[in-house]
Amino acid sequence: MEEIRGRRAMLCFPQMATKTDLTAEQYLDMTFEYDAEYVHGEIVERALPDLNHSSAQGKVCFQMEDLHSLFRLLPCIGVRMKLADDLYRVADVAVFASHPAEDYPEQPPLLIVEIVAPDDRHHNLMEKLEEYRVWGVQNIWVVDPLAKRLSFYTASGLQNAPSLALADYPFELTPDVLFSDL
Repeated sequence: MEEIRGRRAMLCFPQMATKTDLTAEQYLDMTFEYDAEYVHGEIVERALPDLNHSSAQGKVCFQMEDLHSLFRLLPCIGVRMKLADDLYRVADVAVFASHPAEDYPEQPPLLIVEIVAPDDRHHNLMEKLEEYRVWGVQNIWVVDPLAKRLSFYTASGLQNAPSLALADYPFELTPDVLFSDL
């Protein structure tokens, strides 16, 4: 179903990639009932978060408050970023070392945290993590609230970790902090 709202269009569709003839500029001028990404000419709806996902997302950002205060790092929730001309991704949490100059950041953040939602497909998550790595993100973390597991992603793939630390900063995420009430 497509609904026109002034100059902006709103698309509603089941969670899947939808082949389109849209340009990136048209994608950026649209709103969606549920957030969507632009992946190589296709609009891909993001998985719907549940309470555990949202709670973990909030806790990650809350834990980063000291990094913001002390080091001027900028944690952002759900920021749309331009990885390539035909690739826009939305990170659950992105942490920038400095304030991006663009509304849709074109330079990789210091850290991206993806939080697994119940509707996430492993293949799609791995594809997104690899795109972040190729783009130049140095720290890519995955938080899985259901499995109560922390992981990091590198060229070697996804690796489980007992905690996640950010090099050069006094910051560490632990399962105790993130999953205490899940």
